[in-house]
Amino acid sequence: MAKRIDYYDDPDAPAPNSLVPSVNVIVTNAADEILMIRRSDNGNWAVPGGAIDLGESIPQAAIRETREESGIVCEITGLVGTYSDPRHVILYTSNGEARQEFSIVLTGRAISGRPTPSDESREVRWMPREQVTELQMDRSMRMRIEHYLAGTALPHIG
Repeated sequence: MAKRIDYYDDPDAPAPNSLVPSVNVIVTNAADEILMIRRSDNGNWAVPGGAIDLGESIPQAAIRETREESGIVCEITGLVGTYSDPRHVILYTSNGEARQEFSIVLTGRAISGRPTPSDESREVRWMPREQVTELQMDRSMRMRIEHYLAGTALPHIG
């Protein structure tokens, strides 16, 4: 199976060969729980997200990726921040793509659907806010979630 390997400030990381605009969404439900997926490609927990396709807006990509990976339909409600640290390189072993991080993190509210795994997610769950950071996840995902949980009104720019 193809894998995703995240490197951060690692001298052994491959040199980036692509930059792909992507989006992640921190979706909450009526109980204020956070939608989490367990990724199929590395086993880490994350919020839904993926590449923005040509011809779609950032919110359209966010809604599509959330539905595809989790079975949940959401509406976009805000911005957590932008993340573009060149020290974070993501290697996709299926094709040798070494992607420099470039992600916009939004907030969303669930409007329908039920948590359903997909090819990209082996588990999908609503998690209480206070338990989310206990999950196994990449440092960059943890940082994004911690920025959201901090509750500042200003988006992170990085």
